[in-house]
Amino acid sequence: MRSTIAELFQACEEVDHLDQWISISSLQREFNSPAPDIKREISLWEDGDGKLIAFGQLSIPELSVDAHLSFKVHPTFRGEGIEQEIIKWSEQRIREVATDRNTSVKLRSGSRDTQTQRIALLESCGFTPCRYFLRMERSLTEPFPKPELPKGFTLESALSQQFSSEIGQRHFLEAWVEMFNQTFIDHWNHHDLTVEQLEHEVSHPHYRQDLDLVAISASDGTFAGFCCCFINPEKNQDKGTKEGGIVILGTRRGFRKRGLGKAMLLSGMQRLRDVGMDKALLGVDAENPSGATRLYESVGFRKVHTNIFYVKEF
Repeated sequence: MRSTIAELFQACEEVDHLDQWISISSLQREFNSPAPDIKREISLWEDGDGKLIAFGQLSIPELSVDAHLSFKVHPTFRGEGIEQEIIKWSEQRIREVATDRNTSVKLRSGSRDTQTQRIALLESCGFTPCRYFLRMERSLTEPFPKPELPKGFTLESALSQQFSSEIGQRHFLEAWVEMFNQTFIDHWNHHDLTVEQLEHEVSHPHYRQDLDLVAISASDGTFAGFCCCFINPEKNQDKGTKEGGIVILGTRRGFRKRGLGKAMLLSGMQRLRDVGMDKALLGVDAENPSGATRLYESVGFRKVHTNIFYVKEF
């Protein structure tokens, strides 16, 4: 079934050109993600011949009142009412959740700003825009400043000698999770990360310890800033590109306004360039409270497109 779903996603990508590359293995990892507080519900739609033509997935956190709907409809069958069926299915489940929890529940769904039909669909079903995220990119073949860490910090990676033992690796994961949660606790739609979830992420076959960077306080060993980069060689080979993503960048609260964010960003860009990438990609909340968009623009990143999150409350 996962291969059939991947084929549907690919058929949509060939028409939509959203750069949402997918593979069977990536679907497998997503469906098996050990997020203990997330209940994933999937529904499939087929035509009269049994061909998969639509996919809907609800992610419903147990510890939150925000659920998320993602869906795909085969281009040949769009505009025939299947999209409305998917939304009705998701709304029915959300109403059940709201009743069970005796509270209001928000249903979110996203759209690229260029997907006018999807936007019209969501708005006609009572969704309203609530947040905007920018996709940005920068060429790594063009020069950029050399990273300079503020005094009192050292740059390490998950590959560093101090984390090479089993105990060292465990310390890295636990300290990284604490840093992540402290960094993003004041950000929109934040959910605390667990060590178990991080272990799942670093077990990814394309995860590279040398691209997982942290700034450590020399005085007490606190993980103060981080930049985690990712390269998908399958996607690059399929597209004929040399792109790397800056997946996560942040500075822990209490260590901001010292230049750590810029130093970690430039360090990540340098690592990607050193391993042969010629372009860096990232995503950012347009209303990021720490002013990340200005930071990215200051080192040459430019907006490629905007993703819009829509919400409907029950």
